[in-house]
Amino acid sequence: MSPNNIPLLRNTLNSSIFNKDFVKFELHALPYSSTETTQMSKIKILIAEDEAIIADNIYDTLEDFGYQVIEPVISYTEGVEIIAAELPDIAILDIQLSGKKTGIDLGEHILEKYDFPFIFLTSNSDQLTFNEAKRVQPSAFLAKPFNSDELYASIELALSNFSKQKEKFINQENLVVKDALFIKHKQRFIRINFDDIVYLKSDNVYIDVFLSNGKSHVVRGTLNEYTNKLSDHFIRCHRSYIVNLQHLTSVNHISVQLNNVEIPIGKMHRDNLLKRLNKG
Repeated sequence: MSPNNIPLLRNTLNSSIFNKDFVKFELHALPYSSTETTQMSKIKILIAEDEAIIADNIYDTLEDFGYQVIEPVISYTEGVEIIAAELPDIAILDIQLSGKKTGIDLGEHILEKYDFPFIFLTSNSDQLTFNEAKRVQPSAFLAKPFNSDELYASIELALSNFSKQKEKFINQENLVVKDALFIKHKQRFIRINFDDIVYLKSDNVYIDVFLSNGKSHVVRGTLNEYTNKLSDHFIRCHRSYIVNLQHLTSVNHISVQLNNVEIPIGKMHRDNLLKRLNKG
């Protein structure tokens, strides 16, 4: 997506907006459930905002949405330090921060050193600032004042735009961001690390994703959509299966063994699988 086409989300409602006089939200997302699969982790979000009231309310709202939220920072220096320590999945950056350096500088640091999606939060919509912000390729903009629905939508939009930019977009419900599969679950995205996936099994228009803890998750899509989006550890061994070679325990001419699960090898995929295994 071209930077010129990055959406600017603006408030369209008159209630539940972020400003200094009214900061309460009406929440519509479902809360996080403690019974979810242990290897499906919450998405970790960083907030860089120098206005304490706004930062605290963004923090509380994101927690209610079911995200893992890092303690907000107010400056570029604090942002650089916390990013190195926490490695967030996505960041919400106010363009105006405390100190000489801005949220644009922090976005540039993310782009150069880490390359994860970030959203610019701003009350300044002048063209010069907007053009400077576009230079560092944010995944979305969110203009103050905004409500909870727009905050929620901006996170989904940023993840989707980033995934498309990196040619890892699968569909509206399933994205690949860096080394993890982001799955839409109970009206929000959750993270499944590639290393935790043992294999994927096709079931018509759905895919069963089997994890190393013995649990599984169902997603919509086809194996063709996933084949080139996962890491190099994954390979198609059958028309109905993609396997993670990190979990491979044994192999013969008709099947592979993954954590005590036997997966068939299709004739069309056997040669390619053996070539991969011979490469080590």
